[in-house]
Amino acid sequence: MTRLRSQWPYGLPYLNSLYFRSSPASSIYTKSTLRASQRSTSYSFMGDAAGVRTVKPMVNLQSGKSLDPHNYTTGRWLRRDKQERDARYIHFDFDELCKKVVSLCRGAASIASSEKREGGFNRVFIFTCDNGKRVVARLPSRIAGPRKLTTNSEVATIKFLQSNTTVPIPIILDWSDDASNTIGCEYIIMEHAVGIQLHQKWPTMSADQRIHCIHGISTNMKQIAAITFPAYGSLYFADTNIDAGCKVAFAQDFCVGPHCGTRYWDCNVGEARYYNRVKPNRGAWSNLEAYCDGLIDTGLSRIPPGDDTFLEDPQLHEFVETHIHLLDHGRDAIHKLSKDPRISETAAPTLWHADLHKRNIFVAEHDPTTVTGFIDWQSSSIEPTFEYADEIPDFAGPNSELSSEDQRTVASAEFCRKAYDICLQGLIPRLAVARVLDDNLIRPFRYCHRTWKDGAVAFRQELIELSSRWEELGLPGRCPYPLPNPEELTAQRKEFDDFVEARKLNQTLASLLDTASDGWVPTDCWEATKSAHKEAFDIFLEEVSEKHPSDTDRLSEERLRKIWPFDVE
Repeated sequence: MTRLRSQWPYGLPYLNSLYFRSSPASSIYTKSTLRASQRSTSYSFMGDAAGVRTVKPMVNLQSGKSLDPHNYTTGRWLRRDKQERDARYIHFDFDELCKKVVSLCRGAASIASSEKREGGFNRVFIFTCDNGKRVVARLPSRIAGPRKLTTNSEVATIKFLQSNTTVPIPIILDWSDDASNTIGCEYIIMEHAVGIQLHQKWPTMSADQRIHCIHGISTNMKQIAAITFPAYGSLYFADTNIDAGCKVAFAQDFCVGPHCGTRYWDCNVGEARYYNRVKPNRGAWSNLEAYCDGLIDTGLSRIPPGDDTFLEDPQLHEFVETHIHLLDHGRDAIHKLSKDPRISETAAPTLWHADLHKRNIFVAEHDPTTVTGFIDWQSSSIEPTFEYADEIPDFAGPNSELSSEDQRTVASAEFCRKAYDICLQGLIPRLAVARVLDDNLIRPFRYCHRTWKDGAVAFRQELIELSSRWEELGLPGRCPYPLPNPEELTAQRKEFDDFVEARKLNQTLASLLDTASDGWVPTDCWEATKSAHKEAFDIFLEEVSEKHPSDTDRLSEERLRKIWPFDVE
């Protein structure tokens, strides 16, 4: 306990004051806000901006007889552990999957070996047949989104790109979006990518090799970004069983249909959707105004109905109305922003890789400047170009895993970032222009749908900043969101400071416990981390009690549990 106490940067009682400065409603938001995305954005506490997924690295877990094909076994969570693992359980017939793989490998009679790898959304099996052929089978869990649509869209996206570009993508051997098949679930079976993952080669690559590799990646992405699409949403085969009103015809054999990203579906653990106020609005959207309505309607779908048992406190009913009112202003604001030429000229429907990072890029083993494959096209979608503006691939950004001895490589990372920027300017100028837009012009689009998850205070701050800079930004007329009065602004500043500090608490706790920000822990570290986490909670509770021994309003253990970022047994 002494070790954790000495490492804690806040002196711990700070959260006690945070609790007392928050309303009963905002204390609930403090709790939900502390759940952070793995993929950071310009708001480090907000995650899930243009990206539709929160992705953990694929982990090599099991092989041979020890392989458990159905359960998620790579890690545990300090928050909602059972729900998180249950959400990743996949019911299917593993023997039938093996038979299918053998039948697809000409000359093979059996499976020689198999590996199970797990990411945040899928289960991957790498099979080696007795003839040496390597095949990859990927099965989505329910948190990947609507599995039928997600599978169909990924296959359609790959097939379309293979037919219309030279982007290297492994060949699909077989797939099914019908869970009633003999295997018992949706699946994609494809050839193993040629080469080696870029993240394995990156540490030993010279600066010159890295620059040439970045240019090769950008050249491939240029082909994709140059494609003209008629609508925003996800790409599907034309004969996919989707309501005709949600499909926009595109090319031969393809269409743009509902967005299959998790943002628009009831699939995330602990994030229910309610459609009592609005109907599901998932696209396809044929213009930017309709796309904006989809964002706001998604935000409204996260707000519980007024009679929900969750809202037992009358103050919370009032807080629901605050969110609805804020989203009404948000709708007007982003509609008006969408008419500004700076936005409209960077809003063309654009397809992009949903997770363009080193683990999803393969290069030639003996020449890592040659890109040999891009994998994991799941949930790649057609968005306004500006939605990708803050996406920084890990090959073009700082390495978060650098030790103090490795800081000399920071200069190399900065060099790679500049090289990526130059490549975008020359190859994909529309995206390069979007990347230098004033943040206040595009941040309302990124965060309007997250008010219930992040807290009203975060999106309110976006609208306040937009309103206060409206004339400075050269926007016509008046901002649809009126600036609050001085007293309200003072209260907002205090709440927003609390919001940021609460996020820092979550990051600090995750750092001390060596966990992901959502509390994910590798299985072999689970017991030790769980013990250390309980110790950290006890330290905080003890210090609060010592600071306020006779204060009847001091933070009780019950209240502390409500605002603590992780579950305490």
